[in-house]
Amino acid sequence: MTLLQQAQPTQFSRILAIGAERGENVVTNDDIAGPIESSDEWIRQRTGIVTRVRAGADRDVLDLAEAASRKALVAAGLTGADIDAVILSTITHFHQTPSGAAILADRLGATPAAAYDISAACAGYAYGIGQADALVRSGLARNVLVIGAEKLSDIIDPTDRTISFLLGDGAGAAIVGPSDTPGIGPTVWGSDGSKSTSIRQTHSWTELRADPGLGWPTLRQDGQTVFKWASFQMAPVAAKAMAEAGVEPEDIQVFVPHQANMRIIDQMVKQLGLPETVVVARDIADSGNTSAASIPLATDRLLSEGVAKSGDLALQIGFGAGLVYAAQVVVLP
Repeated sequence: MTLLQQAQPTQFSRILAIGAERGENVVTNDDIAGPIESSDEWIRQRTGIVTRVRAGADRDVLDLAEAASRKALVAAGLTGADIDAVILSTITHFHQTPSGAAILADRLGATPAAAYDISAACAGYAYGIGQADALVRSGLARNVLVIGAEKLSDIIDPTDRTISFLLGDGAGAAIVGPSDTPGIGPTVWGSDGSKSTSIRQTHSWTELRADPGLGWPTLRQDGQTVFKWASFQMAPVAAKAMAEAGVEPEDIQVFVPHQANMRIIDQMVKQLGLPETVVVARDIADSGNTSAASIPLATDRLLSEGVAKSGDLALQIGFGAGLVYAAQVVVLP
């Protein structure tokens, strides 16, 4: 019997570089408070957001993704031709097909890299890192480009008080490649579809086709349900990611949770028992909630500002619509 050959595995992987691109327009709380009958003080107290950044009408989600990806490639000393797979996490590429990842791969000169989109909302980047780690270690790819990108301003209802005032635009890209030492811990991930209506579109595209009077679909959130779920059920997921990686809270130097709400971040830090020396990402204060882009954007900022450094152990966790979640411990590039 002829035995099949298999790809030769690589023992370890790590994040080689990160790149980020933010929306260019700063939107203050005062700019959006009127339509939701709110105030700067109310928004700050409930969310910790002071400003959010949004992209102009002339830029779409793939433009943001491309800019972030090019920065990551430069930081890694690679070109598009060095990329074997492109994974794009987004909920704001408004074409069922072709995938945004395939278009992005072509723009970057990464053809014929494998390319596909994933829809895991705010957990999408962490999902992508988990998949890239598996692809590299299995030998199926050498260098994988993972992007979390959103132009959430395209699905905002300015009068919505549940979620729209939180949202911003941006993209973060990471390149995962082989490593001589472990650089990405086991991914702890999952979902709870029983709460799928907690973050949702107002209506589907088929409903819009049947009744154009419904208008463009926008996002809605059941705030209390999501807050309780994220605040109290995600800390155990993050703790499990540390345990799976064989590290203790005292070993963690950086904590990068999804930038959903400052109060959720504070609650998670408290529940995890992280030491005061841990650097905690709080990019939400002036970038807003950028969904799949929030973790790489926040990580890039910490590295750029010198608050975190290459080689630090970082605990990251994404969670959001679905409801879905994913966490892992990584070595910063």
